[in-house]
Formats: sequence, structure tokens, C-alpha cells
Amino acid sequence: MVTVPHPFDPISPEEIKLAVRILEATFPGVPLRYKRIDINEPIKKDVIPYIEAERLRRPLPPPPARLIYTLFHRLDSGAFYKAILNANKRSIVYAKELPRELQGPIDTDEITEIEELCMRHPAVLAEIEKLQLPAGVTVCNDPWMYGTDNDHETRRLFQCFMYLVEVDHPQNNHYSLPLKFSPVFDGLTQELVRIDYLPGGDGPEFTETQPWKPIKAIQYAHDLLDEPVRTDLKPYIVQQPEGPSYSVDGNSIYWQKWRFRLGFNIREGLVLYNITYENRNVFYRLSVSEMTVPYGDPRAPYHRKQAFDVGDTGFGMNANQLSLGCDCLGHIKYFDGYRNDCKGNPVQLKNVICMHEQDNGLQHKHTNYRSGAATVVRNRQLVLQMICTVANYEYIFAYIFDQAGNVELEVRATGILSTVPFDNENGQTVAWGTNVGPGVMAPFHQHMFSFRIDPAIDGFKNTVYYEDSVPMPEDDNNPYLVGYTTQSTVMKTASTANTSVDRHRTFKIRNDNVNNPVTYKPVAYKLQAVPSQMLLVSKNAPGYRRAEFATKPIWVTKYQDDELYAAGEFTNQSRRAEGVETWVERKDNTENDDVVLWHTFGLTHNPRIEDFPVMPMERVSVMLKPDGFFTKNPALDVPQSSQSFNKSTLHPEAASCCAKPSASAGNKAKLYKRME
Repeated sequence: MVTVPHPFDPISPEEIKLAVRILEATFPGVPLRYKRIDINEPIKKDVIPYIEAERLRRPLPPPPARLIYTLFHRLDSGAFYKAILNANKRSIVYAKELPRELQGPIDTDEITEIEELCMRHPAVLAEIEKLQLPAGVTVCNDPWMYGTDNDHETRRLFQCFMYLVEVDHPQNNHYSLPLKFSPVFDGLTQELVRIDYLPGGDGPEFTETQPWKPIKAIQYAHDLLDEPVRTDLKPYIVQQPEGPSYSVDGNSIYWQKWRFRLGFNIREGLVLYNITYENRNVFYRLSVSEMTVPYGDPRAPYHRKQAFDVGDTGFGMNANQLSLGCDCLGHIKYFDGYRNDCKGNPVQLKNVICMHEQDNGLQHKHTNYRSGAATVVRNRQLVLQMICTVANYEYIFAYIFDQAGNVELEVRATGILSTVPFDNENGQTVAWGTNVGPGVMAPFHQHMFSFRIDPAIDGFKNTVYYEDSVPMPEDDNNPYLVGYTTQSTVMKTASTANTSVDRHRTFKIRNDNVNNPVTYKPVAYKLQAVPSQMLLVSKNAPGYRRAEFATKPIWVTKYQDDELYAAGEFTNQSRRAEGVETWVERKDNTENDDVVLWHTFGLTHNPRIEDFPVMPMERVSVMLKPDGFFTKNPALDVPQSSQSFNKSTLHPEAASCCAKPSASAGNKAKLYKRME
């Protein structure tokens, strides 16, 4: 029996193989190098009848066409292609050659090939020879996406940054010992384009590699530290003796009153689909659509350093295999994914998403001060987490659901700073970076994320508006001058907006066709946005044109099936974006329509020395909260917390009930009784 995949299911290894067979038949005898083979998003208008039948427990119509998209190079001509395939019909929909200036994403095999090419190239070996390294010290490199500073460059380029490996250890921190030369390679011809000599201080740039002056690396691995690890930390064990409160059916997840489907693709990684609460539609699709990391070092070649970690490489491609008891605590459910290698073979990605429950303090509490009786409910949450390693940096993404109808996207940044060589022996510093060790500097940079929110608030036609809190006019309606009210601005057409802390600006998504019976206002969810500093790159720089999504915190567009990525489909060496900044120019109607809300947020990271050699996590959080969606607190039916349920322990003796009245509350109760 053939199992028909759900429209939102990730790609399977059989589908990857099918795509290769179709393309080989389409291009007989032509050698192909596969960049991406993944599921193409289903056509929304075709999939809605299917998921609505699921939600309403009705007979399912036939699922929409299962489409696969592929990006590949013809190795005979170097041409870059995109193809859409129909998996149901086992046929090709189209295959088109893309313009020469477009560069596809980087794949893991390509990174390995460039890294190895660099380390065996005679010109690079000659530079290494000039270092006169002592025995046991070797060299490695990180290939970087080349970036853009020339509108006429059409070669597929990689910039390799070189480092010393001081000790033979799997966790040696080579970022502590950056070198002063950087080869550039053509990724298709594998030719050396040039070797850049990096600036190393306030003086003139280097033009010749000099012998290495020995410097001890600053290590982070525990068995390479000079100081002993702490010995006073006792185990913290999270147990669920009766198992978790969630259930899983394939990629369909049920927890409390939530139901949704988990998706995974190579570009965005973790994606959530068809999110409902108590069988009411809430969101059609949630994802981290793009991310850019522009560096603030103004010197060449660092002026080009601007990674697009979704479009250039892919969160899914860089997702970690997660470890039990390390990356997630408690009772864990893991999910796998698949990608292709450059030859089109499927590669399993084990345990790339973990799911577990966690306790996050109190959900709500109230003590009646007259009687001393307390209601205490703890905040149980469901967490879906993915961790991506993009060369030196780690990004931790977690979607967190709670029992009060909230959905949180939490992003944590950790890993190792991207470092550059810098001669700071004489106390030299620069205005755009921080010295983090002898001969090593960490430049200032930004991490800018785009959270793509495809809402379905009680239906698929919604309206985005923002609400400001403002003082009332000083008139007869406000005689004591204390009143304040709210002002609403509807985003009627595709457009942008700014956050405003001083006006407590709140962005909301409402359904104008469904009113709350208590508030008499449309049902809604609000975006608890992150007021972040936007892109610091000059408007005249290529990096601005490539990442215009990062210049505004809020974008609203009308839904289009092929508009998924805030900086456009192709970001690697892009000259300008073809993303949200292009789509808002259409001025489509976005009132009571199928709309998408894009929230840009981020971190301006001016490194501290405490961020090195490995960075304590930096956390940022976005929340989607019901606002008039329910008629009362939806977590009222969560059971009261109790010692018999939670089984906490007291140091050093057994605990009493957590809802026991306090002494002061008990005294007040006695006082009221005497007064009666």
C-alpha cells in the first residue's frame, strides 16, 4: 500500500530519488550538480479545502499536487537551472535556465570541496610555508559566501579565511588565531582568483606573509582550559513518570488544545503549518524567512562580509543532530529531516528538531487576602527547538506554545565570534570592533531576522492594524487630565510601519468577519514585536539593497504563493533584493484579505571580551498573543498546582502544599471573622 504524504509533509528520500530520475530523463547524458531538491509549497487555494476538511472532521478531498522544486547546475555548460516537478504525475512541470548573474545557495559538499581545494593549492601552500610554523601547528580555513561589491561580477566566488590550528583537538579554537591572507576561488572552475592580504592594524595593509609570532590560542573546550571546571553543580533531572502530555501522529502534533503540523525544509528548517486552538484556525504558516548578518568593519575585504544564513546556505542544511540530555531536557521526541547531496542522493538528518514540555514559572495566581485562599496555576509549555551551526555561530530557534493561547518565537545566539587578525601588541584599538585576545579582534555586526507570519485568525481573510496609546485631549471629556485612549491605524494596502515604544504601538491581526460576543470587536491576535535597531548599512551600499527587509520592522503584503522569503529567492552574491520591498510597491489591498505580516527584529552585537572564546547566549523573543480571540482567560481550566501533582522537595525536609495560606493572610481571615 502506497502512503500518500500530507501536503505539508517534508520531502522523503523516495521523492529525492524520483526528482533525480525525472531530471536525468529530461537532460539525458548531461552531468548535473544538484543544489537543492525539496518540496515546493502547496498552492494555498488548493490546500485550504483539504486542511479545512481535516479540521472539521469531514471526508478529505484529493490532496493538491505534490510539487518538488530543484536547483541545479549543468556541468557541461555551467548554466544554473530551476525546475518544478510533479511527484504525482512523475513528470516535469518546467525547467528554466536562470540569468547568469543569479547564484544559487551553497551546499555542504561545495563547502568541503572549496575548503580542500584551498588547502592543496600551490599558491596557498606557498603562503603557509612563509609562516615557518613549528611542528604540530597546522592551518585550516572557513570558506565564506563572497558577498557583493560589484554589480558586474557573475563568477561564483568564495572567500577563504585562514586560521592556525595550535593543538590537534576536535574542539580547538582556530578562531583565536586568524591569519593575514585570504584566498578567493571561483566555485565552478575551481581557479584561484587572487589572494587578499588582510589589514592588520592602523598601519598599511600587509602585502607579504611574515613568519608567525607564536601566540597561545584562547580555548573553550573543557579539557583544553587552563582552569579546572566547577565541581559544586549537582544534577538537575527533569522527569515525567507518566509520559508527556502531547501526542504525535507522523508530523501532526496534539498538545492541550493546540493542533498543528511540523514541517522541515533545507532553507528555513523548522516550519509550522495549520495551527489551530480548540479547533479554531489561528495561523496558516510560521517560519523564520530570512536572516542577514552585516559586519561593520569598513576595511576591504571585510566590507563584503554579509551572510544571508537562510538564503545563502539554509537553516535546515546547517541543523544540528541534537543530543539527549544536552540540547533538550526531559521527555524528548525527535524529528528527522532529509536533504540531497550534490549527486542527488538523499541524506538523512537525524534528530534535527526536538520537542518537549517545560515548566516556565507561574501561569496565573491570586490570593484572596480576606480568606487567604490561593489559586496557583503553573505555566506548562510545549517547545519545538532547532539549533543551527553556521560556521562559527550557533542559532537556537524555539517555538513555544502555552496553555493561554500564546505562541512565542525565541531566538538565542551563541557560538564563536567571527574574528579577524589585528596587531594590538601596543594597545591599539579600532572604533568598529573589540580586541578579544592577542592578535585577534571581533568586529561589530548585526543579526537581523525576518519572522514570516501567515495568519488565519478564525479564517483566511484578515486585516493588520496598529494601535497607539495616546493621552486624551485636554477638554471637558478629560477634566482631570489623566485620561488616555487608543488610536487604530489600519494597514489597508501593502506597506511598512515602524515600532514606537513611546506610543506603546501594538500590531494586531483581526478578522473583520467575526466579532467577539463580549467585546463587540473583531477577534484578533497581537504581535508583541521586538523594538530593534534596523540595518546600519548606508542606503548607498550594496548590502542595503540586498537586505531592504532589515530596514523596517513591519511589512504587510498580500499573499502570493511564490513570495516566501523576505530578501527574495536568491541571496547569494545578490545585487539587490527581490523581496518584501518589491512586493509592497504593488500596493495590493490588505484589508480583509489573505495577508502576510513580516516582522524584522534583531541584535546589534558590539562584542564584549566576555563573548570570547565562546559566547554566552544572547536571547530575543517575539510573542503572538490572543487579543479578543477568547471571551475570558483560556487557561482557567488548567488544573490547580499542588504538591501531590508536582512532587517538589524541600531542603532539607519534605514540602507542604504550595497553596497553603500565608500566616499574614490567615491572620487577616481571623480578623474579618471577628468583625463579622
